[in-house]
Amino acid sequence: MIIGTAGHIDHGKTTLVRALTGVDTDRLPEEKRRGISIELGYAYLHAPDGVSLGFVDVPGHERLLHTMLAGATGIDHALLVVAADDGVMPQTREHLAVVALLGVRDATVAITKADRVDAARIAEVRAEVAALLAPTPLANAPMLSVSATTGEGIDALRARLLDVAREEHAREDDLAFRLAVDRAFTLPGVGTVVTGTVFSGTVRIGDELRLGSGERPVRVRGIHAQNQQAESAHAGQRCALALAGVTKEEAHRGDWVCTLAIALATDRIDVLLTLWPDEAKPLRSGATVHAHLGASDVMASVALLDRDALAPGETALAQLVLREKVGAWHGDRGVLRDASATRTVAGVRVLDPFAPVRYRRTPERLRTLAAWAIDDRAPRVAALLHNAPLGVDAAQLAGALSLADEAALPLPGDAVRIVHTAIAQEHLAALEEQVTERLAEFHRTAPDEVGPDARRLKRLAGPRTDDALWRHALDALVARGALVRSGTWLHLPDHAARLNEVEQKLAQKLLPRLADGGFDPPWVRDLAKDSGASEAMVRQTLASLARRGETFQVVKDLYYPLATVERLAGLARDCLARPEGLQAASFRDATGLGRKRAIQLLEFFDRVGYTRRVKDTHLLRPDTSLFGASP
Repeated sequence: MIIGTAGHIDHGKTTLVRALTGVDTDRLPEEKRRGISIELGYAYLHAPDGVSLGFVDVPGHERLLHTMLAGATGIDHALLVVAADDGVMPQTREHLAVVALLGVRDATVAITKADRVDAARIAEVRAEVAALLAPTPLANAPMLSVSATTGEGIDALRARLLDVAREEHAREDDLAFRLAVDRAFTLPGVGTVVTGTVFSGTVRIGDELRLGSGERPVRVRGIHAQNQQAESAHAGQRCALALAGVTKEEAHRGDWVCTLAIALATDRIDVLLTLWPDEAKPLRSGATVHAHLGASDVMASVALLDRDALAPGETALAQLVLREKVGAWHGDRGVLRDASATRTVAGVRVLDPFAPVRYRRTPERLRTLAAWAIDDRAPRVAALLHNAPLGVDAAQLAGALSLADEAALPLPGDAVRIVHTAIAQEHLAALEEQVTERLAEFHRTAPDEVGPDARRLKRLAGPRTDDALWRHALDALVARGALVRSGTWLHLPDHAARLNEVEQKLAQKLLPRLADGGFDPPWVRDLAKDSGASEAMVRQTLASLARRGETFQVVKDLYYPLATVERLAGLARDCLARPEGLQAASFRDATGLGRKRAIQLLEFFDRVGYTRRVKDTHLLRPDTSLFGASP
C-alpha cells in the first residue's frame, strides 16, 4: 500500500515518517540545512508477515504544492498530519482538498507534537479537524495523537496503517502496466533509473515499455519494488526501474512508463470536473488552469460542455485543452489549480482521452460521455457501442481503458468485430440500409450510369465509415443479393439493364460505330440516321448499355464506349504527371480534341468520381479504382 503524507509546513510529516520507518526522507543537503522538505521523499516499512508500506513524504510549503501533487497522485491512503499546537493551517486545507479531489477515500489523521500541549488542546484540535473533514469523503477518518519525540502513539499509528494494508484492496488485475515517473536519475553500473507509483498492471525484468512520447521502446533491466530488489512489480507499489535504451535526459518527471500497446499522448481530454466547495465564485468556460495529471503539470484551458458556468461543489462535463501532450487514461484522477498556481480549484476524472475538436457539445457527444462515466466496464463498453453509429476503434478503446489486448474488451453479444472496429448490430444494419437508400437515389438522378464504384458510394453513403467496416457492409449486401457488382461498379439488382431482342440487334450496330469514332464518336442523331432506327430507340438502347457499364454519357446524346473512356482516362493520368497538370489545355493537346470537348470530358470525369476539380486543375481522386486507376 502507498501512503502519502499531507499537511502544513513544519507540522512534522518527515519526522513522523522517520519515527514510523526509521528512514529520513530528507536526503538533499539543502533540506537538512533549512529543516524543511523541498523534494519528494520515500520510505518503506516491511512487516514480518510480508505486508509492505511505501511512504511518499511531500513538501508542506505552499510554493511547493506542484511537487506535493506529483507525489500525491496514485496513493492509496492519505496520512493527514496536523500539529497539535498550530491546529488546522492553510496548507492543511489545501492538501486535504488535493487528496479529496484526487479521489482518495481512505485516510488517517495524525495529530503530532502531542507532548507540547494538554488534553484540552488535543480535544480542541480534534474538533477542528473533524469539522474540516465533515463535508469531504474523508469525514470518518480516525484520528490518533502522536509524538515523534516521546514515541507516544507511534506504535498504534504504525499498527493502524499495517492493518489497513492487510485489508483487501480491489484492483483490476487485467490492466496493462503503467507507472507515473516522479524522479529520474543515473546510477554507476546501472544506468538510467526512473521511480514512481505503479498505477496498474505488472512489470517484469526484460519487458519492453514506452517512456513518455518516445518512439522507440525501452527495456527493463532491473526492478526495485518497495525498496527491495525484485523480479517484478505490480499496482499499489512504489517502484524503481532500471531502463536500457534511454538516457537520463530523455526521462522527466511527469512522463509515463507503460506497456507498448496502451501508450498514448493527448492534448485534449474529456473529464468529469468537480469544483471545490470552498471556491469563492463559479468556474466559467474558457478559464486557464494548471492541470496536474499523473506526475505532470501542464497549462490548460477548460471548456465546460453541458453548461457555461459551474458553481462551487458541483460536477460537470468538461474538456481540457492542454498546451502540451500528456499521458491520460480513462479513470485517471487529476487536480486543477488556478492560472497563477496559488490555489487548488477543482478535481477531474478522465473520461475520454481522445476527445474531439469539433461537435464536443452536441447531444450525441454528451450521450457518449454519459456512457464513458458508467462505473462498470462491461455496461460502459455496451453503452459506448450503442452511442457509436460508426462503431468504435477497438484497439484505441482498449488502450484508453488500459487494456493491453483488445480481445479483453467485454463486447456485448450483438456486437460485430471487423478487424479493429467493433460495431453494434443495430448500427451495422442501419449502415447497410443507408447504402441501399443512397444507391437508389443515385440511380434516380443518374439513370444512364451503371452505378458508382465502392469509393464513390462511400462518399455518398458513409464518408466517415472505417474502410474495413465499409468493405464488410458491401460484401454482406452483395452476399445477400441486395447489391450487385458489375466490374468496379455497384448497383441495385433491378437497375441492371437487360436488353430486349430489338435493343440487342441495335447495340450490335451502335457499339462498333462508337468505337470507330475514337475520341469524337457520333451523336445520337447521326447514329439514328446510320442505323435506320429512331432517335428515341437509339437513346433507349444506349441508356441500357450505360446501365450495363458498356457506354458512358458524357453530355446529352453523346455516348462513349468503355474502351475509349479507359484510353481517355489514361491520357488524363499522363497529364497529371506533367508540370502543368491536368487542365483543359493540356488535356486538349493530349487528345487532339477541341477545348469544348476536352472540358466536357473533364467534367464527366469529375462527375463520375474519377477526378476532382481544384480551381483550374483536375486531380485524380486517391481513392478511385475507375478506368484502371489504382485505389
